[in-house]
Amino acid sequence: MADVLSQGEIDSLLSALSTGEMDADELKKEEDEKKIQTYDFKRALRFSKDQIRSLSRIHENFSRLLTTSLSAQLRTFVQISVASVDQLPYDEFIRSIPKMTLLNVFDAYPLDGRLLMEVNPNVGYAVLDRLLGGKGTSINKVETLTEIETKLMTQVFQTMLETFQTAWESVVEMDPQMEDIEVNPQFLQMVSPNETVVVISLSTTVGETTGMINICLPHVVLEEILPHLSVHYWMQTKKKERDPHELEELQQTVKAAPLTLQAVLGTSEISIEEFLGLNEGDVLELDQNINDPLLLNAGGEAKYYAQPGQWKKNIAVQITEEIEEGNEYE
Repeated sequence: MADVLSQGEIDSLLSALSTGEMDADELKKEEDEKKIQTYDFKRALRFSKDQIRSLSRIHENFSRLLTTSLSAQLRTFVQISVASVDQLPYDEFIRSIPKMTLLNVFDAYPLDGRLLMEVNPNVGYAVLDRLLGGKGTSINKVETLTEIETKLMTQVFQTMLETFQTAWESVVEMDPQMEDIEVNPQFLQMVSPNETVVVISLSTTVGETTGMINICLPHVVLEEILPHLSVHYWMQTKKKERDPHELEELQQTVKAAPLTLQAVLGTSEISIEEFLGLNEGDVLELDQNINDPLLLNAGGEAKYYAQPGQWKKNIAVQITEEIEEGNEYE
């Protein structure tokens, strides 16, 4: 589609033509000339713009979910956002990342092949420092991971894969399984060097440390689900209609679920010394007036007022009133 000119650009163009700064014949000649676009066969563009936009949308959701997950796990400030989405040869991607870094290689069943998540050492060691009780400072040294560091990073990567699965569930029911942790990308050969991959770069901040998380998705692995990445597919996908009998069965199942009821006769406070000295037959004074109704808890929450009594020689309580929300018994 041709670019649409603004009113200001149109006025400037007409002014240039009227003053002679521009020649209309030259403009027409340039327009008639063939416009040739250079195409590099080594950098084959195998993903359409529509598919790239869909991948960007999926990983924007992934970055939001991961921000929440890591913030809760590390109890510090975490901010993750999509910085770029590019398609390039696998060999070029490997050459673009640090020589020593943290690489999470994982299978993405039912997809046939392996995916890669690369975590910059700055981010990785900030996470490790935080998990070990530090402030989240980073030391940019990756030689070999110790057994403890490997264990901790495995747990972090597992959390990231669970979030990755959630972000992709609108496209495919994926079950990512971690395969290995590597530190040297030169020894990692997932696909052929010329294979086109999509690299989603996530700008990541953990505390005061910043770095990148790169997700590498080979075309050969995503090929079978590429049609699902089109806007047309998403627009045509309808929500599954609920079976008319399904709601009724669900209600019956919920009604049959066991529920614990608890009548609170009252409470009392004593010291630990008094508690240790309790013997059989001792009497505790409760804070419950004999004329006040009892609280009846359902599932741990106060739901009813009740009065104590007896039913067929069994101790029982009789519900006298329902506790309305916001009107808790004091």
